[in-house]
Amino acid sequence: MSNRFRVGIGYDIHRFTEGRRLILGGVDVPHSRGLAGHSDADVVLHAVTDAALGAAGLPDIGELFPDTDPAYKDADSRRLLTDALERIQAKGFAPGNVDLIIHAEAPRLSPYKRAIAESIATLMGVAPDTISVKAKTNEGLGPVGSAEAIACTAVALLEQTEL
Repeated sequence: MSNRFRVGIGYDIHRFTEGRRLILGGVDVPHSRGLAGHSDADVVLHAVTDAALGAAGLPDIGELFPDTDPAYKDADSRRLLTDALERIQAKGFAPGNVDLIIHAEAPRLSPYKRAIAESIATLMGVAPDTISVKAKTNEGLGPVGSAEAIACTAVALLEQTEL
């Protein structure tokens, strides 16, 4: 059986907080609050990074970049994804496509989906049309639905480059 293609799933959630920028997929999204976290709390890039790491059979983002390590305090999640991609490429895999859902009651994300897809595509070295960004509300249910948090679910496909 060939393992030429590998799929991984990533998920992350961060609560809103005052006094921080809202960064989703490496894109600044205007909003009155940002997300709380040890790094920049980019919930989208965290989910994408975990999905790609999982597909490669590597440790998750929390193990590679622990929130107990001061080196990652306020870290730019673009750098974390880039580091993860270097590890993935060292294992002989390249990104194929990413499908993701951003779960957010607010702000409305439709105007930012293209920019988020383009940002992720640039970081991963793939065409923008290989990144699918969907935004969904939680219909008022749970911490996402009450606008206390934003979550993201991502699926990443990797292709083996060394046969």
